[in-house]
Amino acid sequence: MRTILLGPPGAGKGTQAEVIVKEFQIPHISTGDIFRENIKNGTELGKKAQEYMDKGLLVPDELVVAIVEDRLKKEDCKKGFLLDGFPRTLPQAEALDNVLKDMNVTLNKVINIEVAKEKLIQRAVGRRICRQCATAYHVDFNPPEKEGICDKCGGELYQRADDTEETISKRIEVYLKDTKPLIKYYQDQDILVTIDGEKDIKEVSKAVVQTLGGES
Repeated sequence: MRTILLGPPGAGKGTQAEVIVKEFQIPHISTGDIFRENIKNGTELGKKAQEYMDKGLLVPDELVVAIVEDRLKKEDCKKGFLLDGFPRTLPQAEALDNVLKDMNVTLNKVINIEVAKEKLIQRAVGRRICRQCATAYHVDFNPPEKEGICDKCGGELYQRADDTEETISKRIEVYLKDTKPLIKYYQDQDILVTIDGEKDIKEVSKAVVQTLGGES
């Protein structure tokens, strides 16, 4: 199973990524994780990426694509992978297609989780994260048993600095500008499936797994 997860900030991609990885036993490939791993291991790609990041610059597409290509060629990706956070733009999507073509593989499906902007803002503003184990809660939809305390480890819950209405609005606008064109791109390839991300989490997970051909 080779798939991409699309959706705006707060759509629940992280939750659904866990479900997909568990169901299909494939690696979850996040560009952020790949960058950190390459930088930590001091690879040539990691060193180049660090140079841009140290200057406060965006890492160029060609370098991002090279790092993703390197990851996709590792042994654990032979039976499939889930890409999350990449591609973000049309040029990245086109470059990814070229990489996969060279590898003689194709994408099976692209999952697009759709949620209205006002819902995304509501989700973000109410989100709380455990300082110790990073478990996520929501003051309205998924509150802890005891306010401000993690059910799992007893750690303190906090609101991330970027979980504000202003910040999340800006992030959604960036997503709509840069990433939404990918929806049409993959629609034209007849591999895009849009899932209603406003439903109950379990219903969304069931729809995602069924779309990818797994057992619900």
